Amino acid sequence: MELFFEKIISRRNFLKKCGLLTMSGLVLSKVTKFAEAQEAKLGYIKAKKARYYMRLSNRRVKCTLCPRTCIVKPDQRGFCRVRENREGEYYTLVHSNPCAVHIDPIEKKPLFHFLPGTAALSIATAGCNFTCRNCQNHDISQARPDDTVNIRLTPGDLVALAVKYETPTIAYTYTEPTVFFEYMLETARVARQKGVLNIYHSNGYINKDALGELAPLLDGANVDLKGFSDTFYREITGGTLEPVLEALKILKSNNVWLEITNLIIPTKNDSDAMLTDLCRWVSEELGRETPVHFSRFYPQYKLQNLPPTPVETLRRAANIARACGLHYVYIGNVPGVVEENTECHECGRRIIGRTGYHVNSYELHAGRCRFCGTDIPGRWPS
Repeated sequence: MELFFEKIISRRNFLKKCGLLTMSGLVLSKVTKFAEAQEAKLGYIKAKKARYYMRLSNRRVKCTLCPRTCIVKPDQRGFCRVRENREGEYYTLVHSNPCAVHIDPIEKKPLFHFLPGTAALSIATAGCNFTCRNCQNHDISQARPDDTVNIRLTPGDLVALAVKYETPTIAYTYTEPTVFFEYMLETARVARQKGVLNIYHSNGYINKDALGELAPLLDGANVDLKGFSDTFYREITGGTLEPVLEALKILKSNNVWLEITNLIIPTKNDSDAMLTDLCRWVSEELGRETPVHFSRFYPQYKLQNLPPTPVETLRRAANIARACGLHYVYIGNVPGVVEENTECHECGRRIIGRTGYHVNSYELHAGRCRFCGTDIPGRWPS
């Protein structure tokens, strides 16, 4: 189910303009009534003092939230477009101001070893600290909060929604959640108190002090490891590789359930050498049990000159991953392939069957394969 707050509109126009998708008619009715009761506004609603910055001379500030470490003059914003210097103090413009609120299958994150078949209340604000040339959410990730339609939802409001609609998790996703760090952190704290789990889908471009504060509140994460060279990162994302690798190790050390997504872009990150380096690093640094999702690229945004990723390229990547010792390798954005199912790494039997985001078979008992009794790594329903 998707929920975009484009403007204050009638129920009929809300459904028509938002293209609202639903998991059930009951949820559709409930969430539509909720949306109509809120006041959506163009532009950010309220600024709040940011965390992780240093004051410099001449009322400048240095942001220490992500590896960009922007130095920002008064009345200017950082690279992410959502943090602003006001008279020598740094403010976030997206706290409690999401521009997208969704209820999604957990498999859409994608997380395949984390409460399969359940739903996640998913939120995003405007802004990002990358400029990915292939971004599928560029209309909000490359926007300022001034230019998106936002709705006032405090951390307490979000957790109350998750409880009301019985979604066991809240997911911080779609754009880069690092840029709404304060909002995410406070929501995660309230969620932890109420027994709601926290999921982080990130590009991993965050400084270690900030991630060290957040990680103990996270239950699961999917990080986009977009390639395995600085050259690729600089060309396609505008970032660098090493901070992402460091973030992955921090998440792992904090016992956050971790899965990796690698979107394979033809001619950019699809060489055997790069795929091998990536898979070996994951196997050696994060563990062979770490699921890796190889996702199909489709032409969009600034990379419309490239073709979709051939399915045989995705299968070649999956074979390389298995040769590097990885136990759980998936292919994404290609519904109906056998590589979207989970097989026991010991006996090879199918233990979770999927069609797209739908789970159609489940052969686990207390986290063990029903056929051979092997422990399957993940976070499973109790």
